[in-house]
Amino acid sequence: MSTFSTPLAAVPSAQRPARFRGRIGRDARSGHYAVPRRYRLHLTTACADGLRIAVGHSLLALDDICPVTFLAAVPDCPGGGHSALRPLYEASAHRYTGPALAPVLSDDWSGRIVSTHAPDILRDLDRCFGDGRDRLYPCGAEAGIEEVERLCAQGIEAAAQRAGRAGADAAERAAALDILLGTLAGLERRLAGREFLVGDGLTAADVEVWAALVQFDTVHRHHLDAAAVHRAADHPALWAHARRLTARPAFGAHLDLDGIARRHHARCAGLEAAGSAVQILDWARHAAGAPGSRRG
Repeated sequence: MSTFSTPLAAVPSAQRPARFRGRIGRDARSGHYAVPRRYRLHLTTACADGLRIAVGHSLLALDDICPVTFLAAVPDCPGGGHSALRPLYEASAHRYTGPALAPVLSDDWSGRIVSTHAPDILRDLDRCFGDGRDRLYPCGAEAGIEEVERLCAQGIEAAAQRAGRAGADAAERAAALDILLGTLAGLERRLAGREFLVGDGLTAADVEVWAALVQFDTVHRHHLDAAAVHRAADHPALWAHARRLTARPAFGAHLDLDGIARRHHARCAGLEAAGSAVQILDWARHAAGAPGSRRG
């Protein structure tokens, strides 16, 4: 896992949002020590990154150590930003004019942003505040988890976006669909005769895949044809894994289907396709035993 130094302030352009890559306890110059209740998460579970962090936070039982502020599903500012986050961005980046995006890990002592990079945030929560027993990133599993993260980012989320992109030519969409289906098939093989993706227990790899599958079935399939969605659904071990995880309170309690739908409709410029009629999982039913769902 790469390490990153922590800038005192990011200086973004008007076109690109600031990216903060501070680490808790990783860089002594930053002063970001691992102190309970010093840090705060700002999340919307209607986006995949926020959903991953919220699930990981619940699995680590950090409610009393790192409080969470849940944001509205649909951002209230142009560019996808949240007005509630603007004071943090303006305090952290000189003359900041870009969107105030979530997720954010902030430092309540300084009123500044530590990180907006979801993988680093979840790793630091696990390393600095986990109880050491049920680790999301257990020793020896890092390479396997990072491989699954790449598969989710490139082979599911990015490939599904390209496969359903309006205006793309048929060959480009077909190539992206092949990558998507190949990734799903590879994950299906990983789960053959196994309960979890990496090692013998639940890790961040399972959280990554679950959030990617939620995003695919609630957002991306709306821009694919029905045949493509049926082919994606034809991975029984993978979708059964998603179904089992959804029934766990740490997962299902954060599943805001209404918020995801409203965020998608507010942001999406693509065309709806026949895949909209082919829901793979009944997420609401499987999450029914997980009380406390977040509403944005």
